[in-house]
Order: sequence, then C-alpha cells, then structure tokens
Amino acid sequence: MVRELVAARHTSGMSQAALAHRLGRSPSYVAKVELAERRLDVIELLVILRVLGADPADFIKSLLLTIPDTLPR
Repeated sequence: MVRELVAARHTSGMSQAALAHRLGRSPSYVAKVELAERRLDVIELLVILRVLGADPADFIKSLLLTIPDTLPR
C-alpha cells in the first residue's frame, strides 16, 4: 500500500511537506507513513487520497493486484 500511496503523491506532483501542510500534520507524519513506520486507518487513507486528488476506487483496485492471499506473520 505504501508504494501505491507514494506513487499517488508523485503523480499529484505534491512533496511530502506540501502534503503534510494540506493535512495539517507535520512532515514527519507523512515520512513515517511512507516509510511504513506508521499505519493508516481507512479514514486517514481516504483523506490523504482526497488531498492528492486520487480516486479511492482506482487505488484499491491497484492494491488488489499486489496483495498476497495470506496475512503476514
């Protein structure tokens, strides 16, 4: 999911700092998300996608192509 989220940010042309500003968060928040040091809940993901101008349905469809069939341990 992180790779897809970073790709969406790059597609939008937005920097980590700009995204953080639009979210009302610190740049370290975005960095931690993109380094997979911080997990997102569904609402946070949807807000980020909205700010990036990304379509949530397309984002999820893309994720479905890459997720494994089992949960990691």
